[in-house]
Amino acid sequence: MPARNDTASAAGFILIPLVGIALFLLLFFWATYLYPGGWQADKQAVGFSWMHNYWCNLLNERAMNGEQNPARPVALAAMLILCGSLSVFWYYLPLLFLHTNQRADLLLQITGICSMFSAAFIVTAYHDIVIMIASLFGFFALAGTFVGLYRCRLVNLFWFGCSCLLLMAVNNYIYYTKDLLYYLPVIQKVTFVAVLFRIVWMIKAMYARQQAN
Repeated sequence: MPARNDTASAAGFILIPLVGIALFLLLFFWATYLYPGGWQADKQAVGFSWMHNYWCNLLNERAMNGEQNPARPVALAAMLILCGSLSVFWYYLPLLFLHTNQRADLLLQITGICSMFSAAFIVTAYHDIVIMIASLFGFFALAGTFVGLYRCRLVNLFWFGCSCLLLMAVNNYIYYTKDLLYYLPVIQKVTFVAVLFRIVWMIKAMYARQQAN
């Protein structure tokens, strides 16, 4: 838990997730360039399709066309950097809420970091189980975040977060029901961008609050 009298020194660490997100995006684009090709309905397609390929395709040992996947090491590095960076984000997030409740802050930190730690294992054979575990921890972390945003009257962040939750719900509905599955790769990417944008927004708010102290 960040100490109350150490908020000034924490300001620099708050920006670490921004660096991690930037590195993740760079590595992600690099991985799409390296991906040999293939997607669910067209195994012989060349290269990465922004319309049809999932993020997970970049993490597989073999591409959908059956070739060895040279994008995997880059995508793995991107995933680990993102999870590590967002763990720092969750650690410092209580600073945005001015430490109004230390127990709630600790629960937010633990569940947020555990969610990121679990997500790092998404590349294993236990992909679906890992998603469930990460989602469970993420649910409690997000619940604590929404409570903090509401109490601190950060209205814009609160409602934008609601739109992100709606996108996540649509992702899960399509994933488990298979309805409109053709559109899921695009919806997945839109959701990912929206969530990252919200995190960057919250980091900016945290940093501004620390600078004002």
